[in-house]
Amino acid sequence: MNSPIVELKNANVYQQDIMILNQLNLVLHPNEFVYLIGKTGTGKSTLLKTLYGELKLSSGEGKVAGFDLGALKKRQIPFLRRKLGIVFQDFQLLTDRSVYENLRFVLKATGWKSEELISKRIHEVLNQVGLQTKGFKMPFELSGGEQQRVAIARALLNDPGILLADEPTGNLDPDTSSEIIALLFEIVRTGSTVFMATHNYKLIEKFPSRILKLEQGKVTELGGDIKF
Repeated sequence: MNSPIVELKNANVYQQDIMILNQLNLVLHPNEFVYLIGKTGTGKSTLLKTLYGELKLSSGEGKVAGFDLGALKKRQIPFLRRKLGIVFQDFQLLTDRSVYENLRFVLKATGWKSEELISKRIHEVLNQVGLQTKGFKMPFELSGGEQQRVAIARALLNDPGILLADEPTGNLDPDTSSEIIALLFEIVRTGSTVFMATHNYKLIEKFPSRILKLEQGKVTELGGDIKF
């Protein structure tokens, strides 16, 4: 098996002097889909923020996509994030520009220079998420599901090894939610890992995969036939 894309050992993370993650151990491998569940306030978002460098690893060991979280300098965070894709519940699209320009903005910000290569990559990711004809649209012209597809396309631009998804279906109806999860499973088949925090147990039953539960600052693996 390939080296883990994420590995935390005895990780502690504080927010405003309150310990949220306590001696947490976690391993995620390439090409797997992993759910992260847990009650509100247990630290799911905190864990994801730690993985993408928003919060500092207070102690313990942490590696993400080849980066050492314990030794991560502020100037290295943009380089870490180029190896990750991040998808939020509320899309976070730039509302004053088209879908194409949303994606172009990210590529320019991450160092892409050639307009020809930028255009090619944008068309590739829009095709991957099923929006190949929507590049000219403004975000407000799209449905919630389509906006989340744009957000996923944005996360895929730099060909990340892992996609971190924080409640990506939280604002979507059940049918659209299922479409988004099916898309994320397809992304795993094309070579990424997906780590998704969710409250939506119906989706987990419909799209079964590995489940980690966060409780009292620690992660436990749920196996077998899960009943919620």
